[in-house]
Amino acid sequence: MNLLKNLKIELSYVFDDNLQTKHKWHNHIDYIIISLIIISTIEVFLSTYPRISERYGLWLHIVDYTTIGLFSIEIMLRIWCADLLDEKYRGFKGRIRYCLSFYGLLDLLSVLPFYLSIFVQFPYSILKVLRIARLLRIFRYMKAFGILKRAISSKRDEIVVSIQFVVIVTLILSFLLFFVEHEAQPLVYDSCWKSIIWSFAQFIGDPGYYANNNPPITGIGYLIVCTIGVLGIAIFAVPAGLIGSGFTEVMQEDKKAKKIKDNTESILHTFIFEKDHKYTKLYSVPRYKSLSSIITRKFISDSDIIEAVKWSESLHLYNLANAVNVVDHPHDRIVVINYKKNRPYGYFVNRGSKITIVNVSGPQEPINGWLAYHIAKIGGFNYVSKETESSNNYPLSYYDIEEKNIDTNLRLFLDDINSLASPGSWAITIMGAKSPRNHPTQIHFCNNAESNSPDSRISDNELYEKLYGDLSRNMSGEFGYHCDKHIINSGNRNNIAYHINTENVFLLSAECYIWMFDDRYMAVIKAIADSINRVLEPEKEKQIPREMVTRIDGNDYGVHNYID
Repeated sequence: MNLLKNLKIELSYVFDDNLQTKHKWHNHIDYIIISLIIISTIEVFLSTYPRISERYGLWLHIVDYTTIGLFSIEIMLRIWCADLLDEKYRGFKGRIRYCLSFYGLLDLLSVLPFYLSIFVQFPYSILKVLRIARLLRIFRYMKAFGILKRAISSKRDEIVVSIQFVVIVTLILSFLLFFVEHEAQPLVYDSCWKSIIWSFAQFIGDPGYYANNNPPITGIGYLIVCTIGVLGIAIFAVPAGLIGSGFTEVMQEDKKAKKIKDNTESILHTFIFEKDHKYTKLYSVPRYKSLSSIITRKFISDSDIIEAVKWSESLHLYNLANAVNVVDHPHDRIVVINYKKNRPYGYFVNRGSKITIVNVSGPQEPINGWLAYHIAKIGGFNYVSKETESSNNYPLSYYDIEEKNIDTNLRLFLDDINSLASPGSWAITIMGAKSPRNHPTQIHFCNNAESNSPDSRISDNELYEKLYGDLSRNMSGEFGYHCDKHIINSGNRNNIAYHINTENVFLLSAECYIWMFDDRYMAVIKAIADSINRVLEPEKEKQIPREMVTRIDGNDYGVHNYID
């Protein structure tokens, strides 16, 4: 099941019609598809020559059948992956919507006639014409066609209004033309329909020479005809001007998008792997980078940094003051945090562990997301993290779920967590706490009910207590940090613990200043991961990820260069 899910995700990257995807093999498949379209088109072209068709007909048929078969497989896979390309294509109705989209129809027209011809006799000429639809499929890879489509789409309302105006004015002038010319030519202009046909025939080049053979003969009629002639220019000139303006705007948007992309890449290059020389000797992506450090290192203005973060799918902005209790008098300090994304909601990785680390509030508490990610990475645990908001106006944490359909990505988030459930499995939600610095405890174990309560989401209390004791000893002995236990959200059925199918679910909350200001933060993370492994998964031997042990020059920046 997970193999199919991962295959579907990989195929969605192949079918995103982007020839500059990060993974080269995705692009290679795109180029193979383009090559097949070109080969198929050449085959259609050569089959129009009788001598070639007679001599090499067998080979041409082999090429035709082979490309049809490969296109059929590709199109079926596209339909299967459509929901990952766009949320509106979810479910059966969504797949139908995809098939009725512009490119979906082109895909079907390129192969369906071949299969229908097996059961229904089509005229040969129609089949040949429909085969040209295969060439039209290449439009999805052409930047120029994409720009034209966007230009028309951006000016759609203005074009519709201009055409409506021309049509209405033309109809009015056609009526006037009838009343003027009917008296002079009653047999030619015997109804308004004839004058309307005359007017619109002028716009489309007068097919059949209807307008040329039935000209007006009155002075007012000539004046009306001149006005219609001007409108004939307007019906093409105005939309053409609007599309030209749309082209300019789209090109400017692309230029801006390229600048944002370049700035994003520059920002990511500031997240060079850092080595914890003093404690663990491990390399890791920095927790954050301040705006001032990015400005001085990459010469990017603060406004450009904010714009890049706004549109990026790998960067968060965060005020470190939000991680400090007010009694400790926090100072505003805006930083950029790097995260990883491979799902609409954020990030998912299945490492084959019975332990899943869950982050529910990435956009709101990105520094805790960084913590949760590294606990899972060092410990070799599964990881599921919310990193995006469906609506920036209504930011949501997945910790309390008031309604399962309130967020479009929530169902997929829960499905991914539940797909990892197995006998004896654990889901540990990681969140941050903001107690004053003088608070006596720093690591908090939080269950939703007493251990003997039927509402408790921990089935193996013995292991839970053993983990608490093991981590308490390590935190106290090595770092001077202390653990405690709490019952929170008792009876609250909206809590995420009630929506997760693993046998054991609890919240592990850590004071944010541990990750902010203690230079032992990587040692603390490793101690937490080691403790969880030692108690909950002792039977499975784990290895520290290679890129955290040895620096890999050239690929040693940003979480995207971490190996899953």
